[in-house]
Amino acid sequence: MAGLKTRIINRLVQSAALVTRGMTLGARVAAFDDENRVLLVRHQYLPGWYFPGGGVDAGETMAEAARRELSEETGYGCGPEVTLLSMHLNRVGTGRDHVGFFKVRLTEQDPNWKRPAMEIADLQLFALDALPDDVTPATARRLRELAGEVQPDPYW
Repeated sequence: MAGLKTRIINRLVQSAALVTRGMTLGARVAAFDDENRVLLVRHQYLPGWYFPGGGVDAGETMAEAARRELSEETGYGCGPEVTLLSMHLNRVGTGRDHVGFFKVRLTEQDPNWKRPAMEIADLQLFALDALPDDVTPATARRLRELAGEVQPDPYW
């Protein structure tokens, strides 16, 4: 019975979101160091390893959001090129979320950066041939797309 109540509440919340908000726009960042390792984060509230990223704020370009989210979640900066690689529809949740996927070259990590303890549990640089077992399917897919192993998928 508790599972049914939870499903009903989740459905009501999703329905309310459709009425109260429009589409959302986010940015995810494939950030590479000089050794071509990719920076991934583990969130406090979700399982698996993800690209850094988050929502685009009002008045902010997608590239600015990508740069800001990278800095906030990891403390790393990036070079001047913030390249938009692709756009995706995230069908999870309301199906109204869109994600811009960016590629950057990492610069140094801010020595004064403090990990946002309520959001990021861990961050790490991974060699592309030594990714963790629990990298998320979307993250793994984007990396295969970057390597030219699969055709780009319009869905996140």
